Amino acid sequence: MNNFLVFQVGQRIPSSPMELVTSSTGATKIVLAILVVLSLLSWGIIFAKWYELKKASRITLSFAREFAGAHTVERAAQMARSTGGPPATIMERAMRFIEETTPALSGTSERSARFSSAQVEALQLVLDAETTTERDRLGRWVTVLATIGSVSPLIGLLGTVLGVIDAFIGIASKGSGNIGAVAPGVAEALIATAAALSVAIPAVFAYNIFAARLNKIEGQLESFGSELIALMVREGMI
Repeated sequence: MNNFLVFQVGQRIPSSPMELVTSSTGATKIVLAILVVLSLLSWGIIFAKWYELKKASRITLSFAREFAGAHTVERAAQMARSTGGPPATIMERAMRFIEETTPALSGTSERSARFSSAQVEALQLVLDAETTTERDRLGRWVTVLATIGSVSPLIGLLGTVLGVIDAFIGIASKGSGNIGAVAPGVAEALIATAAALSVAIPAVFAYNIFAARLNKIEGQLESFGSELIALMVREGMI
């Protein structure tokens, strides 16, 4: 009994999470350091992509409203160049295809020549490919958030398991199973799990929001491609 009291006096019980971290084992500190790095990376991606996708969404939506008033392909191209962003990229690729492709259906003049159904289908494929490329560009680093969200809890669980193992080894070596001796070691181990969840939750939350926003932008760009072909039909190019 006296030995146990001496142990309690000699070992100061941590009273805050910070004290648990500072008094933790080397393995736990390594796990926490890894989680700190992942957290900084995650928040950096979140802030950067939030700004980039917000700007792309605003440009795409603004262009979609203006495009409804365009009566010629040339006018639509001018609007896209002035707007910039993803619509300008899609429009630039479409205009390059139109300029490089010789209409298969000849008319009485060069202006009355029209594109065949096969050429229109090729244009649609080109626009779809460009839309996918633009989505991949906007979605760069977003998948890293999903990786961080899925890996962080496992890293935290590893830290918790190592901490619990170390706590029980300490209990066995000191010969005391009292709750006062067990609790600090278990609490230290659970710090890793809490830190892992604080990293994973924002990463997964942001990933789902960004994925939904990317899908919305991709849908708007696909609609723009279809409307561009419809505009070419109205203009007599098809």
